[in-house]
Amino acid sequence: MTPFITRAATALGILTCSTIAAHAQDCAERGALDMLYCDANGDLVADTPTDPAELTNPDTLVFAYTPVEDPAVYADIWEPFIEHLSEVTGKDVQFFAVQSNSAEVEAMRSGRLHVAGFSTGPTPFAVNLAGAVPFAIMGAEDGQFGYKLQVFTQADSDIQEVADLAGKRVAHTSPTSNSGNQAPRALFPDMGVEPDKDYEVVYSGSHDQSMLGVVAGDYDAAPVASEVVDRMAERGLYDPAEVRKIWESDPFPTTSFTMAHNLDPELAEKVKEAFFSFDFAGTALGEEFDGVSKFIPITYKDQWAVIRQIQASNGVEYTPQGLAAN
Repeated sequence: MTPFITRAATALGILTCSTIAAHAQDCAERGALDMLYCDANGDLVADTPTDPAELTNPDTLVFAYTPVEDPAVYADIWEPFIEHLSEVTGKDVQFFAVQSNSAEVEAMRSGRLHVAGFSTGPTPFAVNLAGAVPFAIMGAEDGQFGYKLQVFTQADSDIQEVADLAGKRVAHTSPTSNSGNQAPRALFPDMGVEPDKDYEVVYSGSHDQSMLGVVAGDYDAAPVASEVVDRMAERGLYDPAEVRKIWESDPFPTTSFTMAHNLDPELAEKVKEAFFSFDFAGTALGEEFDGVSKFIPITYKDQWAVIRQIQASNGVEYTPQGLAAN
């Protein structure tokens, strides 16, 4: 498949009308999906191809986790799961350290990535542009899952509530991030401030950088994902006493775990089996994600409805150009 437009459009290649036509699926229903995919059953994700020639059954499965500050650390953390995935599927499994949300989406679209965790906000782009099919999420034993958007400032700051962000320098993570950008843009106006209009938005690149920038005084405040800053505190990357939380949202879904829509159905079932049979207890993964004990089945249509609503309110379009603009 042809790579799509990102900020690095020159490096990745331009998706032209002719290449879209060459690969477009002939179907009556696709909703917001790219022309490469069909959605005959209306579940909002790409259908498995009916032509066996379009299915993939690679000798090596490539797995990626959402972009993080230190990919090497997470390669080690994910190693127990990768070994389990390899054992259940009978495939070699390679960990692919992605540097950005756009690069991760592009890798799945191009067929170089088979199984991946996508951050909350970029998940709809992965679904619609790359044919990603979300099927699992990390959760607790009782089936609960989710994270909150939290807003932090320095402990001695005069900022007491979201409205006090007016006139300040505020770190958002990246344009496609849910908690780091999309949700604040949708929710903050009702609390008295409109990003870019009432305060200066500075994109930090990640939740880690936003939080560290608040600690260092580079930013006056930052909206971040609770699960990320909790893990940072547990690893001693910042002192919680140096910051103060001024607001938090109701829970959002966390990272979606997805597979390429064109995986051979038997292999796809084995991938799901690996996720839902993995035991977090006593593993580096279980230690890293506190309060998580298993993968829980989800659907994009249901669990990402609130995210699609937030993105719609921000005028987000799930197109190559839309992702490039973000």
